Amino acid sequence: MARTAAEIRRSNVFVVIRALHARKAGVSRRELADVTGLSSATVSTICTELMEFGLISEARRLRAAAGRPTAQLILDPNHGVLIGVDVAETYVHVDSFDASLTAMTSTELAIDVHDRAPELVVCRVREAILVETARHADSRLLSIGVSIPGQVDQKGGASVFAHNWDWHNVPLLQMLGDAFEAPLYLENPLKAIALAELWSSADRSNQTFVSLNLGTGVGAGIAIEGALLRGRTNSAGEWGHTTLVADGRACRCGSRGCVEAYIGAPGILQTLRELHPESRILHGDDQTQTIEALAAAVRSGTPEALDVLEVVSHQLGLAMASLVNLLNPDAVIVGGWVSRRLGPDLLERALPHIRTHALPTPVNAVSFEVASDRANSVSLGVAILALEGYVNSVSDGYANEEVQPLRGWLH
Repeated sequence: MARTAAEIRRSNVFVVIRALHARKAGVSRRELADVTGLSSATVSTICTELMEFGLISEARRLRAAAGRPTAQLILDPNHGVLIGVDVAETYVHVDSFDASLTAMTSTELAIDVHDRAPELVVCRVREAILVETARHADSRLLSIGVSIPGQVDQKGGASVFAHNWDWHNVPLLQMLGDAFEAPLYLENPLKAIALAELWSSADRSNQTFVSLNLGTGVGAGIAIEGALLRGRTNSAGEWGHTTLVADGRACRCGSRGCVEAYIGAPGILQTLRELHPESRILHGDDQTQTIEALAAAVRSGTPEALDVLEVVSHQLGLAMASLVNLLNPDAVIVGGWVSRRLGPDLLERALPHIRTHALPTPVNAVSFEVASDRANSVSLGVAILALEGYVNSVSDGYANEEVQPLRGWLH
């Protein structure tokens, strides 16, 4: 579908912002034109507008052999604060970022795993955000991004369906909105992780890749040639609820045999119980302690831990092979809190199964990676979403008299 001139201009603005983020030390206008593929005139106009607005600034000027010194541009960290909120199964994690998307401070509060009523979860989220905003009371709060598990209505700000909590059409942002003057934006963790990966490196800007999230739940954030895949109802990426075993284990979504039922943390615990019901590695239903104990036992070569690892890596390999055949990606990145404990060991043992079950051409073209151990990728992803929303909102004259619309470029 053909894009309007306004959509193209808006896209160009974010191409420049993303390039600036990927080159934190500073980049010249000429270099921005080279790396973005935009014309020098377009880059110059966008940079001028963003500088007048205050989102970017000159870091320094480099002396040239001849001619005028070259200005090195950066996203201005002093422009304001962005908040990224990761609402997970057992905790709320909130990070504060400056306008260059550099993490500053964080707060994490536990969620009562026995009572996840929307009102209680929202109260906990609000509490965590307020702790962070108080830490930066002297800075302008630009916007807040919130990630919630399950399917979300991004435009309506609602949790459409969170099967793990039995939430249906919860107006999450409406429930949060009264407490904050800054605009809020909603996403699910799969899209947030993919956004964080898209912005993490200039190399990702035109790639097709899959960011796998292995945790209590399982899913995939997908980018197609540098663009986040959302799907018709913003539900793309529910890889965890594709079928791995016909009529297999019951899954929390109501189906049977789903990928999540085998390689999500509860599924790994179930495999451990089935193989070694008396294992000392088991810590009841405590997922975190059991996975940590399993990872330690794998490192020490404990036979029962290696048994579990072989079974889970086989299942992971089968599920990943389907993604390789379906999407023909440049890269598959394995992340999430389970991956932070077991990722390298799981991936190493999964690779032979992937290569056995994936077609030769796509599997020979793809790279498999364990996600870098950076700050919370979900909170970073929704902070990026918040930055995008903020830049868009000021074009509509967001209600702050000091904020002026970007002339023409975002209208």
